[in-house]
Amino acid sequence: MKKQRPVNLDLTTISMPATANASILHRITGVAMFFALIFVIVVWAISLQSAESFEFAKELIQGVFGKIVAIGTLAALSYHIIGGLRHMVMDMGHWEELQSGNLSAKLAIAIWLVTVILAGVWIW
Repeated sequence: MKKQRPVNLDLTTISMPATANASILHRITGVAMFFALIFVIVVWAISLQSAESFEFAKELIQGVFGKIVAIGTLAALSYHIIGGLRHMVMDMGHWEELQSGNLSAKLAIAIWLVTVILAGVWIW
Protein backbone atom coordinates (compact mmCIF):
# COMPACT_ATOMS: atom_id res chain seq x y z
CA MET A 1 0.00 0.00 0.00
CA LYS A 2 1.46 3.34 -1.07
CA LYS A 3 0.77 6.20 1.30
CA GLN A 4 -0.09 9.52 -0.39
CA ARG A 5 0.51 11.75 2.61
CA PRO A 6 3.07 14.54 2.79
CA VAL A 7 6.32 13.71 4.52
CA ASN A 8 7.64 17.18 5.38
CA LEU A 9 4.69 19.53 5.55
CA ASP A 10 5.80 23.18 5.66
CA LEU A 11 2.92 25.06 7.28
CA THR A 12 4.30 28.44 6.20
CA THR A 13 3.56 27.64 2.56
CA ILE A 14 -0.11 26.82 3.12
CA SER A 15 -2.47 29.64 2.16
CA MET A 16 -5.78 29.58 4.04
CA PRO A 17 -8.91 31.30 2.75
CA ALA A 18 -10.23 34.43 4.42
CA THR A 19 -13.05 32.46 6.02
CA ALA A 20 -10.55 30.21 7.82
CA ASN A 21 -8.53 33.21 8.99
CA ALA A 22 -11.69 34.92 10.26
CA SER A 23 -12.81 31.82 12.14
CA ILE A 24 -9.40 31.22 13.71
CA LEU A 25 -9.14 34.89 14.67
CA HIS A 26 -12.57 34.69 16.32
CA ARG A 27 -11.37 31.81 18.50
CA ILE A 28 -8.07 33.52 19.33
CA THR A 29 -9.84 36.72 20.41
CA GLY A 30 -12.12 34.70 22.70
CA VAL A 31 -9.09 33.25 24.48
CA ALA A 32 -7.39 36.67 24.56
CA MET A 33 -10.44 38.20 26.24
CA PHE A 34 -10.29 35.50 28.92
CA PHE A 35 -6.70 36.43 29.77
CA ALA A 36 -7.48 40.15 29.59
CA LEU A 37 -10.26 39.57 32.09
CA ILE A 38 -7.74 38.03 34.49
CA PHE A 39 -5.62 41.21 34.24
CA VAL A 40 -8.66 43.40 34.83
CA ILE A 41 -9.72 41.40 37.89
CA VAL A 42 -6.20 41.49 39.38
CA VAL A 43 -5.88 45.26 38.91
CA TRP A 44 -9.37 45.73 40.32
CA ALA A 45 -8.51 43.62 43.37
CA ILE A 46 -5.29 45.61 43.90
CA SER A 47 -7.15 48.90 43.64
CA LEU A 48 -9.58 47.92 46.41
CA GLN A 49 -6.92 47.19 49.05
CA SER A 50 -6.00 50.74 50.09
CA ALA A 51 -5.64 54.29 48.84
CA GLU A 52 -1.96 53.67 47.97
CA SER A 53 -2.78 50.51 46.06
CA PHE A 54 -5.52 52.40 44.22
CA GLU A 55 -2.95 54.97 43.12
CA PHE A 56 -0.61 52.15 42.06
CA ALA A 57 -3.37 50.51 40.00
CA LYS A 58 -4.25 53.89 38.48
CA GLU A 59 -0.60 54.47 37.47
CA LEU A 60 -0.40 50.93 36.08
CA ILE A 61 -3.44 51.42 33.88
CA GLN A 62 -2.38 54.88 32.71
CA GLY A 63 1.17 53.72 31.91
CA VAL A 64 2.44 52.25 28.65
CA PHE A 65 1.79 48.66 29.74
CA GLY A 66 -1.78 49.47 30.74
CA LYS A 67 -2.47 51.26 27.48
CA ILE A 68 -1.11 48.34 25.46
CA VAL A 69 -3.28 45.92 27.44
CA ALA A 70 -6.30 48.19 26.98
CA ILE A 71 -5.76 48.44 23.22
CA GLY A 72 -5.25 44.68 23.01
CA THR A 73 -8.38 44.04 25.03
CA LEU A 74 -10.46 46.40 22.89
CA ALA A 75 -8.99 44.81 19.76
CA ALA A 76 -9.96 41.33 20.96
CA LEU A 77 -13.40 42.47 22.08
CA SER A 78 -14.15 44.37 18.89
CA TYR A 79 -13.18 41.50 16.59
CA HIS A 80 -14.99 38.98 18.73
CA ILE A 81 -18.16 41.07 18.47
CA ILE A 82 -17.74 41.64 14.72
CA GLY A 83 -16.94 37.97 14.09
CA GLY A 84 -19.81 36.89 16.33
CA LEU A 85 -22.25 39.06 14.39
CA ARG A 86 -20.90 37.57 11.16
CA HIS A 87 -21.43 34.06 12.52
CA MET A 88 -24.98 34.93 13.63
CA VAL A 89 -25.82 36.15 10.12
CA MET A 90 -24.35 32.95 8.71
CA ASP A 91 -26.44 30.90 11.18
CA MET A 92 -29.54 32.60 9.73
CA GLY A 93 -28.61 31.21 6.30
CA HIS A 94 -26.84 34.17 4.70
CA TRP A 95 -23.24 34.45 3.46
CA GLU A 96 -22.91 30.67 3.26
CA GLU A 97 -21.76 30.57 -0.36
CA LEU A 98 -18.04 30.62 -1.10
CA GLN A 99 -17.91 34.10 -2.64
CA SER A 100 -20.16 35.83 -0.10
CA GLY A 101 -18.47 34.00 2.79
CA ASN A 102 -15.03 35.17 1.69
CA LEU A 103 -16.30 38.71 1.15
CA SER A 104 -17.93 38.84 4.58
CA ALA A 105 -14.74 37.52 6.22
CA LYS A 106 -12.58 40.13 4.46
CA LEU A 107 -15.08 42.85 5.36
CA ALA A 108 -15.15 41.76 9.02
CA ILE A 109 -11.34 41.86 9.20
CA ALA A 110 -11.24 45.26 7.48
CA ILE A 111 -13.84 46.73 9.85
CA TRP A 112 -11.89 45.28 12.78
CA LEU A 113 -8.64 46.90 11.63
CA VAL A 114 -10.37 50.28 11.42
CA THR A 115 -11.82 49.87 14.93
CA VAL A 116 -8.41 48.87 16.34
CA ILE A 117 -6.81 51.99 14.83
CA LEU A 118 -9.59 54.17 16.23
CA ALA A 119 -9.28 52.52 19.66
CA GLY A 120 -5.52 53.06 19.61
CA VAL A 121 -5.94 56.74 18.80
CA TRP A 122 -8.64 57.10 21.46
CA ILE A 123 -6.59 55.43 24.22
CA TRP A 124 -3.18 56.84 23.42
